[in-house]
Amino acid sequence: MSGLELREVVKHFASGEETVRAVDGITLTVAPGEVVALYGPSGSGKTTLLLLAAGLLTPGAGSVRFDGRDLAQLSQQEAAEYQRRDVGFISQSFDLLPGVPALDNAAVKLLADRVPLAAARREATPWLERVGLGRRLHHLPAHLSGGERQRVAIARALANAPRLVLADEPTGNLDTERGAEVLALLLRVSRERGATVVLVTHDPLAAEVADRVLTLRDGRIADAPQQPGKTGTVAIARRC
Repeated sequence: MSGLELREVVKHFASGEETVRAVDGITLTVAPGEVVALYGPSGSGKTTLLLLAAGLLTPGAGSVRFDGRDLAQLSQQEAAEYQRRDVGFISQSFDLLPGVPALDNAAVKLLADRVPLAAARREATPWLERVGLGRRLHHLPAHLSGGERQRVAIARALANAPRLVLADEPTGNLDTERGAEVLALLLRVSRERGATVVLVTHDPLAAEVADRVLTLRDGRIADAPQQPGKTGTVAIARRC
């Protein structure tokens, strides 16, 4: 399996009389079982790159492939199945359903894939426990803190065993300890399940779990990939 492949990908947006070059000719391959961390200032194209990889945006030029399939060539049904079954997307905005308990929010992708409610809850429960929400299963989003809502979103993204995990600031609302636990969990998902993982982050701890660290600036990869030492990875992994 080839993992995630971007080839000379371009995505520009019109903004008034200006053109925003959000992604401007990026070529990148992330293999199954690999974790890549993307750093860069706001507006550098990091989130746009994730949306392209998720098939939620179509490139203006170039190609985005996962497991050898060109996402732009998928039918509407195939694209929906790809997003539902292959992708675990962790958004900064959480996108939880209001008035729905944490457990059912975490199970929503399974339910959308016609998994029976009881089975979907059984699948989602261990993931909520792994992010420290085992005692908050039946709490509504309005009764959860920002960090707790973020952890529900992480559990939801992982509950369907995705082969591609795209995480947009997954530790942004978490304290250092919880952030380290989430990063260790994503590393474990990558190693044990062979998932391709791409993290957009400002968290310096993410460099310790990543196989490669890339910096984006003005829609381009700005420098050669850094390869963190193994010592930091082991230290983080042992915390969870």
